[in-house]
Amino acid sequence: MRIGELADRAGVSVRSLRYYEEQGLLTSTRSASGQRHYTDYEVERVTFIQRLYAAGLSSRTITELLPCVDSPSEENSDAALERMGQERERLTAHIEELVQTRDALDGLMTSARAFREQSQASACA
Repeated sequence: MRIGELADRAGVSVRSLRYYEEQGLLTSTRSASGQRHYTDYEVERVTFIQRLYAAGLSSRTITELLPCVDSPSEENSDAALERMGQERERLTAHIEELVQTRDALDGLMTSARAFREQSQASACA
């Protein structure tokens, strides 16, 4: 199938598919005229790549995880699980930072409301 059909079947843009190839996440064969051609397998692969992106993984991390899919083995599986664990820890730390940032914003909002109420009370007096 050609790139447009793969994009339709996988629910992604042609631009995304070109990016995936550029990053080494996806491969195609080329016709004599240079058009990309894919098999049905690539539909599943693109869907899997999309799931990995949706989980917050970068293309670099996805590249590290794909050997588990391309060459399944206990060693590759262990490496993939270890890498996903590292990413989970990174996301957890980021969530904790976001919670602290949100709490700081809540404090500023509380102060701003108190200041506004105090200003309104002074204006009324």
